[in-house]
Amino acid sequence: MIIEVDRDKCTGCGECKDVCPKGPRIWKINGKAEANNLRYCHVCILCASKCPVGAIKVIRDEINGEKKEFRA
Repeated sequence: MIIEVDRDKCTGCGECKDVCPKGPRIWKINGKAEANNLRYCHVCILCASKCPVGAIKVIRDEINGEKKEFRA
């Protein structure tokens, strides 16, 4: 699983961290959002769905040879 943040779009608002059930463990906001410690991620995709600028893409592990991507 990967969480990609488009640094050109990200405004650093912190919505991703606020909505995430494990926000402080996963998200760091230093001007831009950065996802770390993904072992805590539930893959709920709330971060991607709540990002006001659509800067977050969650890529789940391959299922039947296909990667599943989620973006708001």
